Amino acid sequence: MIKANKTTIGGVTELARTPISDSRGAFQRLYCNDVLRSYLNGNKIKQINHSFTSEVGSIRGMHMQLGASAEYKIITCVSGEVFDVALDLRRNSLTFLQWYSVVLSPKKHNSLLIPPGVAHGFQSLKENSELLYLHTENYSPSDEVGVSFLDPSANIKWPLPHTQISDRDLLFKYLNNDFIGYDL
Repeated sequence: MIKANKTTIGGVTELARTPISDSRGAFQRLYCNDVLRSYLNGNKIKQINHSFTSEVGSIRGMHMQLGASAEYKIITCVSGEVFDVALDLRRNSLTFLQWYSVVLSPKKHNSLLIPPGVAHGFQSLKENSELLYLHTENYSPSDEVGVSFLDPSANIKWPLPHTQISDRDLLFKYLNNDFIGYDL
């Protein structure tokens, strides 16, 4: 069973799963189109990605895609534990430049659904954290945008000092004072 719980950011939804357990272990459904189709605004999952982050404190993000590649994504931690963040960059959103975070882990049986116009990133809280990403669009490098994970406009409160971040993610700039968001 999957239950969808609204968050403080419009369209960002925490998904809570109830596993079925017996003496062998457990089973849980990670995605069900019948339950989630309305949250994906009629879009279908087109791509599934996997990330592995070995070191505690490592950060990936904050990024998203624009234009025809703007996507919904569902993030699930299948090993380890992460501090997952959604940052609203939608121009006309009531929660523009606000962020929402949740700890994702296999023990919590949860995922985060993120709509177009909301950037995503995470910090690894445990060694060897693995995430699955379900995307409604294929990755397009030319449509990707990002924001520095340390941007003072967002003021994300990362729980740990950052230990590693990719060269690509380090190139993301701070939002300037006249940033008015993205139209989608």
